[in-house]
Order: sequence, then structure tokens, then C-alpha cells
Amino acid sequence: MAYLIVADPKGQILDHPSLGMAGRSGPDVVEAPAEDLIRIPEGTKLFTMPGSQPNAWDGRRRQFRAVPRVRVGGRSFACATVAAFLPPGYTRTLLPAASYPTSQPPLPLWPYTAVGWDGEAFVAAALRTDPMDHSAAHHYDDRELLPLIEERLNRSPANPILRQLARCATQYHCLAAKNLFLGRWEAPLPVANACNSACVGCISWQPSTAAPASHERIRYAPSAQDIVDVALPFLSSVPEAIASFGQGCEGEPLLQAEILVEALRLIRAATDRGTLNCNTNGSLPGRVEQMARAGLDSIRISLNSVLGPTYTAYYQPRYYRWEDVRESIRRAKALGLYTTINYLVFPGVTDREEELEALLELIRETGLDMIQMRNLSIDPELYLRTVPSPAGKCVGIRMLLRTIRREFPRVEIGYFNRPKDLFGTCLCETLVF
Repeated sequence: MAYLIVADPKGQILDHPSLGMAGRSGPDVVEAPAEDLIRIPEGTKLFTMPGSQPNAWDGRRRQFRAVPRVRVGGRSFACATVAAFLPPGYTRTLLPAASYPTSQPPLPLWPYTAVGWDGEAFVAAALRTDPMDHSAAHHYDDRELLPLIEERLNRSPANPILRQLARCATQYHCLAAKNLFLGRWEAPLPVANACNSACVGCISWQPSTAAPASHERIRYAPSAQDIVDVALPFLSSVPEAIASFGQGCEGEPLLQAEILVEALRLIRAATDRGTLNCNTNGSLPGRVEQMARAGLDSIRISLNSVLGPTYTAYYQPRYYRWEDVRESIRRAKALGLYTTINYLVFPGVTDREEELEALLELIRETGLDMIQMRNLSIDPELYLRTVPSPAGKCVGIRMLLRTIRREFPRVEIGYFNRPKDLFGTCLCETLVF
């Protein structure tokens, strides 16, 4: 059995001696089944949800209940819900079980996950969905990183992309930015200072009345040569290298398609090494086609749902529709791109039968290659107020993954972008869902 954990007013985390851990699936408080709990992996962060009251399973009363106060060691105090932030490669299966007695401002944009205590260790409602360990803490040592950043900036002091990535690596501790300077895996190429979506959970821009954005959006507009000067040395020297447009600190890269097409052609005229990738909202199918013909190798299209009303409520698209996104997926596959969807997971919405059926139909229709499971970073209450009320049976995140694997065994499931050396390979076969 896993037990409830709470935070006292000073942020100290305590486990409850008798109340059981609960979770939430959308709006519903549910039990946290043992098969959905894992010991929290290295790199997990625990934090509180201010203004909330934890919910727990009361075995004596045989019911769920809110826990506004607890008594520990002779003292009684108001307590707050504790949530986990899992490292990349792990997908949450339940949200924290919390209720709000009064109206609260939106919580920061983090992927809130149910967490408890099993008597020996913290456990979270999650499962591993990518065997790659590129985010593991042992790969990152800033004592090694900082001299490399200084050396690279000294060689190209005026390049706006490098200046931004140095900031991302040191201020935001962005692992992708760090990997550029460390010379491995995937290099981010932030290029877009505008966007044609107004995502409710956008991590680079938020209105003043909302939760703060996690990053500050870039303000520069790079030239094609700026892009080439960063991407070409990386692709030419790094094994299985990926260079990716579309990052958390920018807007929508398809809005910069003219510059990107020029950069793609220049890069491919110089080398055929490495993978050129674009992370995008897929809003402009014609521009996807232009980039594919210029040398793009892969594309990752982000969406929170394959149901039009749910997609539109969250993305708030400007001058495009959900059907344009679907068409971009079709064209990308038809033009030979390795095509991935970046599936923003929210337990209790993502794993409804209606959503699953629509996802299976999308795979069947387009032949997409990979589904990247990415925990949606948003205040759970805000998201549930934003999208249409979930309807129908909830099958669970684990069953969703099992169904995809059964129906489409060639479709890769994961988290990290794949280099072209691994196109067609299913690393997820090593994982048990």
C-alpha cells in the first residue's frame, strides 16, 4: 500500500500513517493501483500545490476524503498537496488528488504527477516510455559545460542562436541547449519569435493574468547563415546527430519557413550527415512540404488531442484549423519524412475511449511512425476548465499504450527524437507497459 504524503507550511514533506495515496483521472478522484506505481527515478522533483488540500483514501471509512489538516508529533497544521515532476522518458498515469476550497491563481506550468510513500521510498503514478537515458543526471556536469560554452561563444560571439542557447543552458538549465555545447545527441535551433497559436499552457509566452511562462520567448530573427553556422559543425562531427527547429523558448518555426528552407538547402549542399528535424504545431501544410523538399528528414507535430474541439480549446489556433494539422501529418508521411506526434498527455482526457479511437484512426490513416508521450505542463484545474468535459469510459494510460502496441506494433513509442540511423527501429519493444 502507498500512503498519502503532505507538505507542512514550511514545505517539509511528511507521510500519513494510515491514509492511502489517491490520484486523479481528469476530474475524478481514484485509487492508485499498485501496477501504476514506480519508485521515483533519479532526477524527480517534489513540490507543493499551494492553496490545495490533498485527497486520500480512508480505508476505515471506505471513501475518499479531503485532508485539510493533519496532526503529527503533537502538532496540528494545515497541509498542502505534494506533486512529482518526473524526468523525461516517464509518462504519468494519474494527476495528484487535490481539491481547492477557495479560488486560487493558476499554478506554474509543470507536469503535476500523483506521488506517495510505500513505507520505504517515494512512489509516483507513472511508467517508463523511453529506454533512452539522455536526461540522466550523470550525463551533466556544469564544471565541464561552462568552459565549452565560453569557447564556443568566443568563436562566434555575434551569433544570436548561440547566445540564446548559452542563456538556456545556464539560466534555464535546458538539457537540449547543454547538449549542443557538449557535442552530442540533439542540438536545438530556436528560430521563431512569433506564433500562430495561443496555447493555454504555452511555456514561452503568457498574459500577465496567467501563470508565468517557464521561458522568455526569443526576440531575434536569425538569418539562414546564423542557422548554418550552428547546425553544420554539429551535424558534421557528432555521431547520430540531430539538429532541431522548434524549441520551448520560441514560437512556431513554420512562420520562418523561407529562412529555414534556405538554411536546409545550404546544410544539405555541404553534408548529408545527421538528421534535420522540425518540432512544430503543423499548422501550415504547404510550408511543411517546402521544408521536406529542401532537405528536412523528420518532423514532430505537437497536439494535445486528435479530437478537433479539444485541440482547438487548448491551442486556440490563429488562421488555421485542426484539419490543417492532420493534413501536415499526411503530407509529411507522403513526402518520406519520419513523422512523429508530440502527444501532450493529461490522464483522464488523453486516455478516454473516444480519444483512443480517434488516435488509432489517425495512425491508420496517415501511417505515422512514432508517438512521443509528453506530460502536459499545466495547472490541472485550468486544463479541465479549458477543454470540453471528458465523456465516456477512461481506459487508463497503460491500456492506451498497450492498445497502440497491439494494433500497430511497428509504431515507435517514446519521448526523445530519433536520429535517422534509428528510423524504423522500435526501442519501445524493450519496455513493459
